[in-house]
Amino acid sequence: MNPSFLCLLSWICLCALFLAVNCEKQRIPEEKLLVLTVATKETDGFRRFLRSAKHFNYTVKVLGRGEKWKGGDYMSAPGGGQKLRLLKAALLEIKSKDQIVLFIDSYDVVFASGPKELLKKFQQAKHKVVFSSESLIWPDRHLEDKYPHVREGNRFLGSGGFIGYIPSIKEIIANWTGGDSDSDQLFFTKIYIDPAKRKTLNITLDSKCRLFQNLHGALDEVVLKFEDGRVRARNVQYDTLPVVVHGNGPTKLQMNYLGNYIPNSWTFETGCTICQENLLSLSSLKESELPVVLIGIFIQQPTPFVTVFFERLLKLQYPKSRLKLFISNQEPHHEHQVSTFLQEHGSLYQDVKSIGPEEEMDGADARDLAFDMCRKDKECDYFFNLDIEVVLKNENTLKILIEQNLPVVAPMITRTGRLWSNFWGALSADGYYARSEDYVDIVQGRRVGLWNVPYVSSVYLVKASLLQSELKDYKLFTSQSLDSDMAFCHSVRSKGVFMYVTNLHTFGRILSTENYKTEHLHNDLWQIFENPLDWQERYIHENYTRMIKDNLIENPCPDVYWFPVFTDLACNHLVEEMEHFGKWSGGGNVDTRIQGGYENVPTIDIHMNQVNFEKEWHKFLMEYVAPITEKMFPGYYTKAQFDLAFVVRYKPDEQPYLRPHHDASTFTINIALNEVGTDYQGGGCRFLRYDCSIQAPRKGWALMHPGRLTHYHEGLPTTAGVRYIAVTFVDP
Repeated sequence: MNPSFLCLLSWICLCALFLAVNCEKQRIPEEKLLVLTVATKETDGFRRFLRSAKHFNYTVKVLGRGEKWKGGDYMSAPGGGQKLRLLKAALLEIKSKDQIVLFIDSYDVVFASGPKELLKKFQQAKHKVVFSSESLIWPDRHLEDKYPHVREGNRFLGSGGFIGYIPSIKEIIANWTGGDSDSDQLFFTKIYIDPAKRKTLNITLDSKCRLFQNLHGALDEVVLKFEDGRVRARNVQYDTLPVVVHGNGPTKLQMNYLGNYIPNSWTFETGCTICQENLLSLSSLKESELPVVLIGIFIQQPTPFVTVFFERLLKLQYPKSRLKLFISNQEPHHEHQVSTFLQEHGSLYQDVKSIGPEEEMDGADARDLAFDMCRKDKECDYFFNLDIEVVLKNENTLKILIEQNLPVVAPMITRTGRLWSNFWGALSADGYYARSEDYVDIVQGRRVGLWNVPYVSSVYLVKASLLQSELKDYKLFTSQSLDSDMAFCHSVRSKGVFMYVTNLHTFGRILSTENYKTEHLHNDLWQIFENPLDWQERYIHENYTRMIKDNLIENPCPDVYWFPVFTDLACNHLVEEMEHFGKWSGGGNVDTRIQGGYENVPTIDIHMNQVNFEKEWHKFLMEYVAPITEKMFPGYYTKAQFDLAFVVRYKPDEQPYLRPHHDASTFTINIALNEVGTDYQGGGCRFLRYDCSIQAPRKGWALMHPGRLTHYHEGLPTTAGVRYIAVTFVDP
């Protein structure tokens, strides 16, 4: 290689190294940076800001703590002069001339990166003071023409964030003489649009959002960028990664969404990093020291499985001596269940108040009253809202929520098989439901954590101290245009209070109340379509799933299979439903209910279609009987079609037995609905070809056997009491 070329190359490398070292020497030390912000009270947003500042080791000085805010609300009119008064006073105390000051809002701001990057980008701007920029002009549109044009980026100044050398900032702020409610934005705007002042003070805008990202007018430009163990906001319009993210104007909810991630609240690598912060431990407290909780239970419409709701309430793992109950029932159909629960268990609780349908109090008024009871009760520490359609499976739910130590927190519950839940991830422009980008991942458990959301309903915990401070208004749930839950959430949001939903645990689900009819005795029996999981838990034998998995099906006779399928309650409800209907057949051969009108081997029975239960019965057969059929008769696949499905009643003085016969079916299902020895004596089934009998049928167990040709059988005499069985001729 040419020696002269090597010499030139070496010289270039040395120059590059010199420049790099020199540049490093000129870089502003991080300790020269001071963050100033105004916060007259500690809000949830302010605490979020401080958390992000602490994460990046910013030095923050808070101005105005304890002062009454007089600077306006920014949403309805300009304001913010109070911030400049406080800033002006604070700047007088700073004597160092080489100090760099970052002045930003805090309630709706988070840091996405640290001082090193911020200062580097500030230096690259090559101006003494850099203001944040916006695409929308505020507060005076008439000044638009006076703004200098930019080749690319935002034209307009945003006062919510600026950074600069202390002498330059002092020179700007020295001119402030306005009142607390005057506009800081207008003050800075008039300075910036004056070409002479702009040049003298050496001011510029961060037009491409390299330092500051204001969200108002830029929501479509900002996306989350997940890096290794951290999250940034990326401006896709200018391909920049701003250091400070500001939810200015009407973008507070979008800021909350971004704040669920930025800078490291939740990452793919670590999951939730804030979920264990500021927890309130209950484990060391004596029972008498535990917080007192008022549980508000609201029944506004006919709802399935209300009895089960109260059973679960009793199982809640929290001392009942520290619980008070408020029950509002607007539905006459449920009066019996409420009164039964209160009669049997009401005395267990510290206090109980119940409002029935006769008082004609609507849902919003009832909730307002319940919240006010907690607000005025000096003993009340929390209000736990629990709507009747909530299926609270986790017995530790209340303890978990209290320990999160948050102002408003809801356990995430969903509707089985759907994406419906008790929270909204976002709001539409008119304040109704909108789906956030992460909603599906949260609902389906792919992202687990603690989420700041704009709307919760059905089940949530509220601190009583919040009701006594920020939420003093009595009518939190009352609105001319919004339903009660939306009105409550609007009330909370308008006070700057954060609402959270947690999916750190599995809590339960919410019932569907659609198509719930009340014309039957036991209406829950008809819920196999709307609420299949709840129906299964209530009515399917606890050993059914284990029986399939562990192959515990019994084989008492050739090709006769015996397995548990119904709970005792299912059997009782089915029998009671038929007796309540009461139209038992006469047991004669003439039967107008069946095709042809003639029954060769009649029984005293009621058909499922007489009580409008045939569709539900077919669903039951497909879900719980067909799998057994296909397991025990390999190669045979059934669609569980039937012409005849009925409940038979055997009584010694009515019809004690059934003569030998074949069934008009490919296979027959025979389910014992009550207990031999307790409800009746005798009974059973004998298969004549095999001289094999089942003489002690188990309640809730099904016999499955071929109907034609091979399994000629008879019903053995019932000698005392009343025996009930549910029979289905499948695939006739």
